[in-house]
Amino acid sequence: MKADKACPVVLRGHETLEILAFEHPLAGLQLVKGSVEPGESTAMAAVRELLEEAGISATVNRYLGEWHSTTTGHTWAFHECHVAQDLPDTWIHFTEDDGGHEFRFFWHPLANEPSEAWHQIFKDALGFLRISLIEVPMEI
Repeated sequence: MKADKACPVVLRGHETLEILAFEHPLAGLQLVKGSVEPGESTAMAAVRELLEEAGISATVNRYLGEWHSTTTGHTWAFHECHVAQDLPDTWIHFTEDDGGHEFRFFWHPLANEPSEAWHQIFKDALGFLRISLIEVPMEI
């Protein structure tokens, strides 16, 4: 099945692997993700979504696989992204999405179970990434 959603994965840490996440003011804790536009690769969509939702310029390091959400019927493509600058522990980015929102970014330890503040779809996506990156690490 062709992926219709792209999810840029920004990681930090060696001892404790953390993934970039954010708090949406209306929809709780989330990962950056968005729709793949016609004629756009999932890698291009991941880089675009990271810039739009987080204000971060990046390049794609590697493809991490696809996951199908039984909740929504969408197929997500995950791409690990490299960010040239050091990112702070937390920050707020104003995005134009849905009329404009302030997204509060933070780092979530990938090995930790997500709290109830996460929507189930993002809990499931984190589970896929946890298996891919921690339990069965992929070769670089």
